[in-house]
Amino acid sequence: MSPVRRGKELPIHNRLPVLRAERGMSRADLAEAVEVNPQTIGALERGDHYPSLDLALRICAVFDLPVEAVFSRASFSDQAKGDA
Repeated sequence: MSPVRRGKELPIHNRLPVLRAERGMSRADLAEAVEVNPQTIGALERGDHYPSLDLALRICAVFDLPVEAVFSRASFSDQAKGDA
């Protein structure tokens, strides 16, 4: 859930590793479901790349979640602290 390095001012965080773990999915499983290379999923999880809008929507469809439940400008760990 690291920020994208090229967007330090407005990073995009994601919950991909957590969502995959909750569903017992590997990177390869998610990559196959959204028709990308497993390395692409790894790069998204590390925060090396932003997803395209199309890819973000395909990922959200796999998890049956809205975009804001998967991707956020704020760190998800910071959001969890605010909910406590």
